[in-house]
Amino acid sequence: MSTVSCLLTEDQFLCSICLDVFTDPVATPCGHNFCKTCITEHWNINVLCRCPNCKEVFNTRPDLKVNTFISEMTAQFRRLRRQVELIDSIREKQRKLEKQAEGFIKELEQEICELKKRSSEVGQLSQSEDHLHLLQRFLSVNATPQNRNWTGVSICPVSYEGTVMRAVNQVEETLSEQKKKLLEAKLRRVQQYAVDVTLDPDTAHPELILSDDGQQVKHGDVKQNLPDNPERFDTCVCVLAKKSFSSGRFYYEVQVKGKTKWDLGVAREYRACAVPPVRLSLKSRPEKVGVCVDYEEGLVSFYDVDAAALIYSFTGCCFTEKLYPYFCPCHKDGGKNSAPLIISPVNHTE
Repeated sequence: MSTVSCLLTEDQFLCSICLDVFTDPVATPCGHNFCKTCITEHWNINVLCRCPNCKEVFNTRPDLKVNTFISEMTAQFRRLRRQVELIDSIREKQRKLEKQAEGFIKELEQEICELKKRSSEVGQLSQSEDHLHLLQRFLSVNATPQNRNWTGVSICPVSYEGTVMRAVNQVEETLSEQKKKLLEAKLRRVQQYAVDVTLDPDTAHPELILSDDGQQVKHGDVKQNLPDNPERFDTCVCVLAKKSFSSGRFYYEVQVKGKTKWDLGVAREYRACAVPPVRLSLKSRPEKVGVCVDYEEGLVSFYDVDAAALIYSFTGCCFTEKLYPYFCPCHKDGGKNSAPLIISPVNHTE
């Protein structure tokens, strides 16, 4: 046990029988001190009443009384020992906390060093003319390391935000240009499969009006008195092309300018393909739509010709019958949708 600034020592207050601090200390006639319970039990199990320390024999069992002075000194010693134990505990906790603090300080110094290094890298990156490299390195520099809580830590001064935003805009512009070139190249490839398409009046719904050259169709409101051909549509206001396709690829373009609703696609000889229609929400309204079909691949794609952009593709179709280009100008809608669908000559995209 740790020592304190006093004349009391632990050995002075230990019972030689139980080897613990006195409890109800009593003194034998020879002057030695013991716990009252310890010496009483010792004499109870021995024939002679003898002092355990000096071996002096007492003819009659002494009448033992608690030594008040020793008892008070023992109580004081117990209090001092508890205080010493408390001080030792506090010192041990202090030692552990100091060691833990040293670890935290070392870790913080490492993080500060790393943050300074990253800040320096960002400063160098801000001078770079290679915008893509800037963004790639910026993302890695700005990433938070594992097992590090850098919430709220910013290694990028506000002045760098403009540099990063300019780089982002430049990369987006470059990617947009490259994407447009790729789409234009793809559209040029599919335009190589352009075919002549003419509307078949024998399939037209009675309310549709076809141009004499079979290149335009619009809704006329009034149902015409036409022969009831088995191939004629009688419920849907649509019409098919004369020529069918059962292999390879084919492509055609349709002007939809001025229309609010229309349907385009391909149909089997007597019914529409099983693929359900898809209603699309477009950022810009196309004025001319290109339709490309790859029979063997089961692919039907739609393009915004003027924007050289893919609108939508049906994939995984299974074609086993003749396919006909399909046109539906939809109802006039009180004149709002009166413009015709016009089959346009394919002018290959430059």
